[in-house]
Formats: sequence, C-alpha cells, structure tokens
Amino acid sequence: MLRLFLLIGMSLIIGLAPLQGYAFPLKKDSDKEEITHFLTLLYKDRNEFLINQRPETIEKYYTKTEGASRYAYQMELRRAKYLYAWAEKRGLRLAAAEPTIRIGRLKKDGDQATVTLVQSTKITYEYKASYLPLQSFGVGTRHALTIKKENDGWLVKKEWFLDPLEENPDLISESPAGFPHLSTLDYTPKSKGRYNRERAVAYANKYAGLAWGAGNNNRYNKEYMDYTPLGGDCTNFTSQVLGDKKEGGGLRMTGVWGYRGGGKKAWVQTDAFERFLLHSGYGRLIAKGTFTEISQASEKHPNGALAKLLPGDVIGYSIDGDTDHFSVFVGHDVNGYPLVNSHTADRYRVPFDLGWDKNTKYILIHIND
Repeated sequence: MLRLFLLIGMSLIIGLAPLQGYAFPLKKDSDKEEITHFLTLLYKDRNEFLINQRPETIEKYYTKTEGASRYAYQMELRRAKYLYAWAEKRGLRLAAAEPTIRIGRLKKDGDQATVTLVQSTKITYEYKASYLPLQSFGVGTRHALTIKKENDGWLVKKEWFLDPLEENPDLISESPAGFPHLSTLDYTPKSKGRYNRERAVAYANKYAGLAWGAGNNNRYNKEYMDYTPLGGDCTNFTSQVLGDKKEGGGLRMTGVWGYRGGGKKAWVQTDAFERFLLHSGYGRLIAKGTFTEISQASEKHPNGALAKLLPGDVIGYSIDGDTDHFSVFVGHDVNGYPLVNSHTADRYRVPFDLGWDKNTKYILIHIND
C-alpha cells in the first residue's frame, strides 16, 4: 500500500510506465529469450503458489545463502499467507491467479541481469457457502529485480515491488454476521445532476492502469501526470474520476481543487482532498470506522454503512489518524461485496478491504449529485 512504498526510493520504478520494450539491447537474442522465459515461469509459479500454498512451488527461484534473495522469498510467503487468511475470513476460496508480465528494461552484465517489469494479474474466487458464479478482480504491480545465473539456471537475487500485500494475517478483521449486504437503496441517476456517476465509474474502469480488467491498454490517462514517483497516484486518480470533464464525473474544478498542468494540493494529497470533499459541499461523510464498524448492522445503518455507498462514491483509508489512500467505489460482486478501483496500487474491481487490517479506519464519502 501507499504507506509501504513511501519508505523506499521511487527511482527504482520511474521508468516502468509507459513500457515500450527493452531499453538496453542484449548482446544475444538467446539471452533475452532465456531471461524472458525464466521471468514468465517465475511469475506463473508465484501466482500458482497463492492458490496451492505449497512453498516448494517457488523456493527453487531463490537462494537462502543471500539475505536479499531470502527476504524476497519470505515476502512471497507472507503475501500468500495474508491472501489465504483474508479469503478464509471472508468465506472465500481463491480459485486461480493468472499473471501477464511486460518487461520494461532489461540489462545483462556477466552472470547478472537487472529488470523492471509490470505484472497484471487476474484473481478468481468463489464463495464457499453458495453456488454463486466465480468472480474475478485485477491487480497491477510494478517490479524491479536483480537476477543471477547459477549452474545454468537463474535465481532471484533481490526484488522490490509495489503492493506486496504482506500485512499481518493475524490482524484481519472477522466478517460480521450477514456480511456482505447488498445495498437496498433504489437509486435513480439525476439526468441534470452536477456529478455524472455513470461516467465516473466508466472512467475508473478505463484508467485503472496496470490492473487486469482495466481499459486503455493498461495505461493511465496521458492528460494527467503520474504521481507514483512522487509518493503515490491514488488521490490524483480519484480526483480525475470525479472531475475530468471529457470522460469522468464532471464536477467543477475550483481554485482549491483542480488540475492545470499539475494538480493542486487538494487534488493530489490525501488529507487535503478529504478536507476539501467534506467542507466544500462536494461530499458528505457516511461513516468512518473499522471494518467491523462500517460493515455490521446498526440502528443508523440497518444493512451496515457500506450499503449506503453508491457507484462513484469514494473510500479513504486512515492509519493512526493519517489518511493514506483513496479508492473509488465501483459496485458490488455477485454476493454484494463492495468493490473498488484505485491507483498505487493499481486495482480493478477489488474487494475494498484487501490489503488492510483491523487497525484501518475506512472513510466512506458520498459524492453529492
């Protein structure tokens, strides 16, 4: 999540987007083909490991004698453990994780190679307690690796990437009784409202970036800067969804919140964006609380506060009193689970709480039509 990669030098991934092939030609086409084959197998098996939970699926790609390689392997173990625990808490079974990789830069120097690439993954799940159809969501991750050739094979020497999902699985909230709840609101879009929800959701789907399922050939909207190297693009993306005049929700930009060759503070910075929405009349707070507090039934929210969200509303994520992230609510899955799109990390129709824990406070904001 945003709070993780702010601690790491962003220079590793600035060159990842847009990806236009190999930046450093290799001396031999066979080298390129060999490395590409290795990387394809690496990500295929790592995603298979998310499903089968068998460490032997991936341990062959790492060496325990080097600290950075050992750390990369352990990160994959934590990631798989978290995803499995999250799915169990939500009554889900992960059925498949299918990756596609695209290499940006590849440079070989002796028995080592440095690589930057992006991975788009389709994750499919089902509900254990029903015969509902399989559901899928998409994530997109940016990676920087150093790989090393040993004994005629390649190993991961070190790796860093956005959105590793290595949170503590013991801190995942339990699902309240009856969760998820389908919204009971009978919403009819306003034909002359100032906020066009249908276009906002379409924009969020089109420009969800590297995530599987996104449109625009997995590219961001080139009319806007990518703030990922500057600390994260989540709020910039959410502002685009709400305010883009050509394709988005069309909310009028102001002297405080707007974009002209770059975004104003309230356009790109999480806390400033939150304050703007809640004090400008553009948004209204539905509820703020932990996963349990916003999802369980209450006198004020009989179906839980989450059920009050409409497509095109937004969710903020607060840790220790600081708002770290924003996503756009785009609808529900077949069983009523709230789904979101976002940048940094790039996500398409992902369950809203994936990657967060019981200490997270969710800020549910209704955008006034």
